[in-house]
Amino acid sequence: MVAWDQVSRDDVLAALKDYDRLGPEQFFSQHGYGPSRSYELIWNNRHYPHKAILGTAYEIATGQRLAPGDFEGGKAGAVRVLGKLGFDIQPLE
Repeated sequence: MVAWDQVSRDDVLAALKDYDRLGPEQFFSQHGYGPSRSYELIWNNRHYPHKAILGTAYEIATGQRLAPGDFEGGKAGAVRVLGKLGFDIQPLE
């Protein structure tokens, strides 16, 4: 069970900065994720892969890397966790 209460809004913001700094391909390669298939995180009018961002935020917060299969990206998973932290998550169009 993933302890999402260890992840703060600041951890998510740090993951967003890392994504912006590295760009999608290098970010995915470095953190072990891929593009979103169902939802995206919207921040400052930019679109981000919600599950990859949350997984990276968890790694920043705990030092532990999660594989994409370790947690769900949908409404009961990453969407819910990021929403509780005040982020806007939208279905992919």
